[in-house]
Amino acid sequence: MTGTERSRPVALTIAGSDSGGGAGIQADLKTFHQYGVFGTSAITAVTAQNTLGVRAWEPVTAALVAAQVDAVAEDLHPVAVKSGMLGTSGVVHAVAQAIRRHRLPNYVLDPVMVASSGDRLLRPEAERVIVELLLPLAALVTPNLDEAEILAGGTVRSEQQMAAAGRALIALGARAVLVKGGHLESDEMMDLLVTARGIERFTHARIRTHSTHGTGCTLSAAIAAGLALGRPLEDAVRQGLDYVHRAIAGAPNLGGGHGPLDHFTTPGQSPG
Repeated sequence: MTGTERSRPVALTIAGSDSGGGAGIQADLKTFHQYGVFGTSAITAVTAQNTLGVRAWEPVTAALVAAQVDAVAEDLHPVAVKSGMLGTSGVVHAVAQAIRRHRLPNYVLDPVMVASSGDRLLRPEAERVIVELLLPLAALVTPNLDEAEILAGGTVRSEQQMAAAGRALIALGARAVLVKGGHLESDEMMDLLVTARGIERFTHARIRTHSTHGTGCTLSAAIAAGLALGRPLEDAVRQGLDYVHRAIAGAPNLGGGHGPLDHFTTPGQSPG
């Protein structure tokens, strides 16, 4: 390294491509950039979608997903990784093997199963494989209420049930769980970080808007970026939630459906 060069932490996103640019690989790379982290990617699926919904999608072969992760890990050495849409059980197996093979640190698992439009993005047979293979590798898993119900079993529609689901996922092997309460009927957005040490509660005022496409992708990418920068998990979660809240507030109002966030938001700064 010369005197004019400086190192920049590298993060890896393993996720699907969103042709509308609001979620998936595109949202992740935008978020990494805003955090000052160099973003790399392994594409697991290609989707044809916009703010109105997913028109079609096809998975990338498990072998090609693994080859992408290998290429990045062997040369660029990511210090944090997140996964989003994985699509098939074969891809889940390949990702788990690659994370173990390269001992990839700071793994944030966003268990993407259903798009905000309601379109399924994960084949049903892959759901239990995620629990069996990926949860034990995760420094953090970030399910929404629907995903928490699928992964942990039972109903998750209250703060008490969110806490119970988080504890259940830790019992299944996750080191920490951020149960996202965005689908709760309340004027307040409430998320719970559940760890072996206890529960931390985060709240934000609810913003009434349709511009929420890609919130889960953006949040998990922001947390992974924070971990890549060496921040403690609790700080990375707190700052990631703040970034997403302000990105929703500044959404550019694009498209006729669930629009994207404002990924130009700068982490750590107040809006306006």
